[in-house]
Amino acid sequence: VQLQASGGGLVQPGGSLRLSCAASGRSFSSYAMGWFRQAPGKEREFVSRISQSGSSTGYADSMMRRFTISRDNAKNTLYLQMNSLKPEDTAVYYCAARKGGSSSDPQIYEYWGLGTLVTVSS
Repeated sequence: VQLQASGGGLVQPGGSLRLSCAASGRSFSSYAMGWFRQAPGKEREFVSRISQSGSSTGYADSMMRRFTISRDNAKNTLYLQMNSLKPEDTAVYYCAARKGGSSSDPQIYEYWGLGTLVTVSS
């Protein structure tokens, strides 16, 4: 599966953005998906995950109640709605896919898209 993230940009603190991740192929619904991010000078970190059906989701503590992950298997697309953005949310955001269960461990994801840059600044 090939992945392409989009939707990043410059937003003021407290603002919102919705990221999308378009997947190629006809088997998108068989992949668990995750969002990760990497800020300058920092390691890649877990943001959110979602199961194949979308019935199970998970979030990093700092994103809970601000971010919402979802997917539309009919459109082969993964989403991340980000609200109440903070300067510390500035990072390149990546989507990833794997067979099997969703996970917060980036090392077990098999497929990665190119990231999209989110900058939170006034």
